Amino acid sequence: MSVKILIIEDNLEFADYLRRGLTYEGYLARFASDAETGLSIQNEFRPDLLILDIMLPGMDGIEACMYFREIGFAFPVLMLTARNSIGDRVTGLDAGADDYLGKPFEFEELLARIRALLRRTIAGEKVMSFSNLDLDLSMQAAYRNEKSILLTKTEYEMLVFFLSHPREVISREVLLNRFWGFDQCTGGNVLDVYVGRLRRKLGEPVLIHTVFGVGYILKEEER
Repeated sequence: MSVKILIIEDNLEFADYLRRGLTYEGYLARFASDAETGLSIQNEFRPDLLILDIMLPGMDGIEACMYFREIGFAFPVLMLTARNSIGDRVTGLDAGADDYLGKPFEFEELLARIRALLRRTIAGEKVMSFSNLDLDLSMQAAYRNEKSILLTKTEYEMLVFFLSHPREVISREVLLNRFWGFDQCTGGNVLDVYVGRLRRKLGEPVLIHTVFGVGYILKEEER
């Protein structure tokens, strides 16, 4: 399966150049001209890596990176910018970027940075566990009491997100933005439907609990 890369860059000619170059190298690449569109594309594209320019209209790259991390996007982020001072690099890395490449750059260097970030991600893959629930990230498989649980792609990704934030209250807004984008109507019940499915598939005792008026929390059932 091809590695998927999302490019968020407002220079459309440059973004298309990157997309064509990455496609030639065997990656599956798409691009957006602003952060809001990028988030919308991400919700169905599910990239393995994000290339993010700092100078964007509306929400800039720093704000976008911070927001993506806040709502749980764990894929590596490579920032691009013509602002190449030490201070700019520190700001980008502190915002949640994994690497920083100043413009102009050679395409071969970009490819090398991408390969390094992807190697780091693969090396970090492991089993996530909570109580008697286990997720094998390399196989994208879920188990409870060592019994396999059949999940859809969205259910699995939601479970990964919950296990990444154990015993933390996660608001409905964060979950809706994370999995359905900015425009999802918060009055709809799609989130409740998915959480209900997860609860049924995970079985007893319940692990995903409702925090009324706020959202949900992954925790052991109180006795």
